[in-house]
Amino acid sequence: MKLCIPINEDNGLESIPYGHFGSAPAFLLVETETGVCSQIPPTSSTHGSGGCAPAEELAEHSVDAVLVGGIGRGAIMSLNGAGIKVFCAIPGTVGDNVQALNDGTLGEMDPAGACAGHSNGGGC
Repeated sequence: MKLCIPINEDNGLESIPYGHFGSAPAFLLVETETGVCSQIPPTSSTHGSGGCAPAEELAEHSVDAVLVGGIGRGAIMSLNGAGIKVFCAIPGTVGDNVQALNDGTLGEMDPAGACAGHSNGGGC
């Protein structure tokens, strides 16, 4: 599975997931079976809190799922509409989250649980 995770700094599997999808400085792509990572910088289609339209861009990278700490309802619905699942991140590194996803312990995010506002750090 190809997973997209918003990050602040690229440290591969040691990266820390960023607090909110729409304001993330960058995105890390991870092949969950192999742990191979690559970074994609945000573009106007994947970036901009409140104006995210990420589904097309992530579909171009063949993303199967997104793992986030926070995300708006519209972005969840856009991603789900494109066949991209959205999972709730747990505290820890990207590697910890990939392991939890592979173990089947991460839950999918429901649009009803989406962010309604943002704190100063970009999180919800």
